[in-house]
Amino acid sequence: MSRNGTGGRWALTALAVSLPLEAADIQSREDAWWTGPMLAASAASLPQGHALIEPYLFDVISTGAVDASGAHHSAPRDQELGSLTYMLYGLTDRLTLGMIPRFFYQEPAGAPSSSGVGLGDLTLQAGYGLTQYHEGSYLPTLAFVIDETLPTGRYDQLARASDGLGAGAYATGLSLYSQDYFWMPSGRILRARLDFTYTRSGSVPVTDQSVYGTASGFRGRAYPGDGYTLDAAAEYSVTRNWVLALDVVYQYNFNTHLAGMSAAGALSTDSGSSYSVGFAPAIEYNWSARAGVLLGVRIISLGRNITTTVTPAVAVNLVL
Repeated sequence: MSRNGTGGRWALTALAVSLPLEAADIQSREDAWWTGPMLAASAASLPQGHALIEPYLFDVISTGAVDASGAHHSAPRDQELGSLTYMLYGLTDRLTLGMIPRFFYQEPAGAPSSSGVGLGDLTLQAGYGLTQYHEGSYLPTLAFVIDETLPTGRYDQLARASDGLGAGAYATGLSLYSQDYFWMPSGRILRARLDFTYTRSGSVPVTDQSVYGTASGFRGRAYPGDGYTLDAAAEYSVTRNWVLALDVVYQYNFNTHLAGMSAAGALSTDSGSSYSVGFAPAIEYNWSARAGVLLGVRIISLGRNITTTVTPAVAVNLVL
């Protein structure tokens, strides 16, 4: 679905009773411009015939690790430079189609960097608007979204580990997105989003050195675990141009199993399940209702069986 749509609700009569503000002090939705927060996508469909393009540039910097018991450990600093671009089109007023291409370049500590910028996995997406905004309604904007991630990135038979930029598996995501508007005591708008996604992955054959930690000579299969993500986000319209945003994200991944034959014999390993809690504060500047830029950082430091990271990012949001 679109990243900066216009869903929400507002009971004007109730607001007028509860707020000691003149009508002129209450911000209108037309006066609020948005790019969308750093992570949570919008439930609002693109109008028919309109497109959204939103490229991101980011740098994933590892800061340590948290083991299965919750203990924090230091780790060498790795970096992964990347980009992804939301490319969406409103086929009808309710149906939005699109894709998300990804590119990466890895710089692991103590090992060779990627041989060049490489293509990651490609996601195809379709979203259907279940509800739309109506003045005075208590029902938020809702959308059902399905996406299919295609294994276009290299993942095995690697000359160097840093050339592994994909998972090798087809993955299907089912999502429910919601979006609503709230008027604060200041009269300014707080736009809120709550997105839930469940992703199911298929198994994948693995040969030689791979993203699953195997070495040359391995022949087997990986069974990536399913996972789900819950993302709660809010944007506060400070002025028509400037917006403060925050995502709070919980992600859970089930165990990934690996089985096969290595040079040393039979090999069977499990990654164990993992979960993480991330925070992504950001600031938006919108120079029109259809164009804006976002600067933010995602911080993941809480969880189990994870690498902790800091990820600065910049994005440009354009609705055409």
